[in-house]
Amino acid sequence: METHTVQDRINELEAKLSFAEDLIDELNRAVYRQQEQIDLLQQQMQLLHQQLQTVMPVEERDLRDEIPPHY
Repeated sequence: METHTVQDRINELEAKLSFAEDLIDELNRAVYRQQEQIDLLQQQMQLLHQQLQTVMPVEERDLRDEIPPHY
């Protein structure tokens, strides 16, 4: 039966904690980069929407124009 001293267990826990902290830091950086990308995409989408509105302004439609020709 293998027994660990208290110091061995503390060292193992410290190593695991260090790994977990590194992983959390890496995940935080990934989330930060993703949020930057989301913000940029939202700005681009807003710009495209504005451009689309200038190219194709909202027109009042007459329902008679939408009736198929066979009526």
